[in-house]
Amino acid sequence: MGNLKSNRRIEPRLLKGFRDYPPEEEMARQTLIARVRSIYERHGFLPLQTPALEYAETLLGADYTADNLKDLFGFRGPDDVDMALRYEFTVSLARYIAVNPELALPFRRYQYGPVWRVDKPGPGRFREFMQCDFDIVGTSSMLADAEIIAVMVEVMSALGIRNFLVRYSNRKLINGLSTFAGIPDNRLQDVFRVIDKLEKQGQEAVALELGPGRTDRSGDKIPGLNLEKKQIDYLMRFIDIASAPPSDLLDSVEKLLGNIEVSRQGLTELRLIAQYLSRMEVPADKTRIDITIVRGLGYYTGPVYETTLLDLPEYGSVFSGGRYDNLIERFSSKSLPATGSSFGVDRMLAALIALNAVTLTKATSQVLVTAMDKTLLDNYISLVSEIRRAGINAELFMGETKNLNKQLKYADRIGIPLAVISGSDEFQSGTVTVKDLRAGAERARNLTDRKDWLKAEQVQETIDRSQLIPYLKSKLSG
Repeated sequence: MGNLKSNRRIEPRLLKGFRDYPPEEEMARQTLIARVRSIYERHGFLPLQTPALEYAETLLGADYTADNLKDLFGFRGPDDVDMALRYEFTVSLARYIAVNPELALPFRRYQYGPVWRVDKPGPGRFREFMQCDFDIVGTSSMLADAEIIAVMVEVMSALGIRNFLVRYSNRKLINGLSTFAGIPDNRLQDVFRVIDKLEKQGQEAVALELGPGRTDRSGDKIPGLNLEKKQIDYLMRFIDIASAPPSDLLDSVEKLLGNIEVSRQGLTELRLIAQYLSRMEVPADKTRIDITIVRGLGYYTGPVYETTLLDLPEYGSVFSGGRYDNLIERFSSKSLPATGSSFGVDRMLAALIALNAVTLTKATSQVLVTAMDKTLLDNYISLVSEIRRAGINAELFMGETKNLNKQLKYADRIGIPLAVISGSDEFQSGTVTVKDLRAGAERARNLTDRKDWLKAEQVQETIDRSQLIPYLKSKLSG
C-alpha cells in the first residue's frame, strides 16, 4: 500500500489528563530523583525496572472482568491477550519476586518511572505521573519498617524540606479496635473514612457522622453511618487517646485494647520501631506515632506510614506506605513479608516549588561561547571543546545572528550564567573576555532600560587565554 499524503494539518493537542514537562521542570525532576537515588543506594537498595505493560490478570487478579479492565488503560493486545499499563509498581515487584526465587533475601529495591491511572483529571491531577518506590521484601523484622521510616526522613531532609513529620501506626490496632467496638469487616472502610476526617472536621463532626449524620457549614446534609451509641463511644475513646502525650500513648492504647491479641502484636511492633528509630538517631521531632492513620484496609497488614508537610497541610500525605505481607501470595504459594513506601515525584516537586526549596533553571549549559565571526569557527569549536574537556557544560552559539547582544540575550533568556567572548583581536593577543550574565542581570534590576545591562560595569573581565579554565571554575563555584 502506498504512502497516503494529506494536506490537512493536525491540531497539536494533548490527551486529556496528560501534560508536557518543559526543560526547567524536567531538570528539576531529574535532580530530585538523583538526590533520592543516592540515599536509596546509600542504604543498599538496588534499582529495578519492570515493563510498563503487564498482563491484565497480573494487575487485576485472576477473576478480572471486562469492566475491571476499563478501570485501567487496558486493551486487547498482540497474541490476543488482555494487557494494561501499570498503575503502580508494587504488583510488578510481587510478580518479579515470584518468578525469581533465586533472589537473595531480603531483597531491597527502588524503582521510579511513569504510571497510569484512569482517574478524572483535575487541577494537579493527571492520568500519567511519575512515582518513586522503595521496598524491602523477605523479612518480618520491624527493623525493616524502622529503616523505611528512617530513609523517608533522610529523603525529605535531603530535598531541602525542613518542616515535615513522618507519622506511623499499625494496621493491627485498627483490627483490634474493630473487634473491641464490634464493627463488622464490611463497614470498616466507611468507619475509618469518617475517622480520617478528624483533623479537618473535629471530634464532634466525626461523632455525628458515625451516628445519625450532620449538616455541614454550607447547609448540605452529610449522611451518617448510624452506628450504635455504644460503638461510637468505643471509637471516640480510641480517638481521645490519639491526643495523649507521646510518652503515654501506647500505654493508654494498651489499657483500652490490651486484651485483644492482634492489638498486643501491633503495640509490640510500634514499640520496636520507636526503639530502632532512636538507635538509628533519627531526629525525634521528625517522626511520631499517630494511631488515627488508616491506609489500605484490604492491603496493609502491619505498620503504616504517612508524611505531611507542616507548612503545606493542604497537600495531605506526600510520602506514604506500609507493610504488606500478603500481596506476593497472588503469584506464589510461598508467602513473603514485605514493607515499603512511595511518593509521587510531580506532587513532591510541586511542594518543593511552593516551599521555595528548589530553583528552576532552563539551561544545562554553564557557559555560552559566542560566535561573532564565522571565519573563526574552527577557533570557537576548539574553545568550546577545551571547556567541555575540563568538565564544564558548554555550548557554542549556533544561531544565525552575528550580533553579540542578541547572543548574550539568548544566554540570559535560558539562564546560562557565563559567556565567553572572543574575536580576531582576542585570538591574536591570546586573551578572552568572560561576561557574568548573572551579575549583569542583577545590576539590570536597578536600570531603567534593560538593554543597559549588557553594558553594565563589573560584569565582565578580559583574561589571559591560559587562565580561562581556572577562571570559569572559580566563577561557577563562587
